Amino acid sequence: MSKAQALRTEFAGFATVGVFAFLADVGSFLWLRGPVGVDPMYAKALSFIAGVAVAYTGNALGTYRLRDRKVSGGWRRFAVFLLVNAAGGAVQLGCLGVSRHVLGLTSTLADVVSGAGVGLVLGTAVRFWGTRTLVFSQATAPDPKGRGQPQVDGEAM
Repeated sequence: MSKAQALRTEFAGFATVGVFAFLADVGSFLWLRGPVGVDPMYAKALSFIAGVAVAYTGNALGTYRLRDRKVSGGWRRFAVFLLVNAAGGAVQLGCLGVSRHVLGLTSTLADVVSGAGVGLVLGTAVRFWGTRTLVFSQATAPDPKGRGQPQVDGEAM
């Protein structure tokens, strides 16, 4: 498989997991706001964490299950994943803020385009990069014998 094909396959898995995380986020937000009657800000914070938990689980057990873990320890790795997702969310909010407060575009359509369109694309790019480089790394451990060759049963190939 070429590098381009591998990257497409990886992104497809990442995106599929992202759809389920999005549904968990929105579904829990609507449930917390509706039947439970929680304050919108508190409900969004909780639903964000629910979405991140679904995304982490899906990526750890699915998309990146065969990769080394750059950050050791499950809770530490989840914390880094949470920070990466918060950065992606900050990018989305930043796009919305620039649209509204710098460009002066205040219509609902402008909010959707900047926050859920441009912001979602850029935020997803941040999340994808952070997840693959900061949380789940490629197998880059050096050869213990210093040869730089893959090992099979302790022998260089």
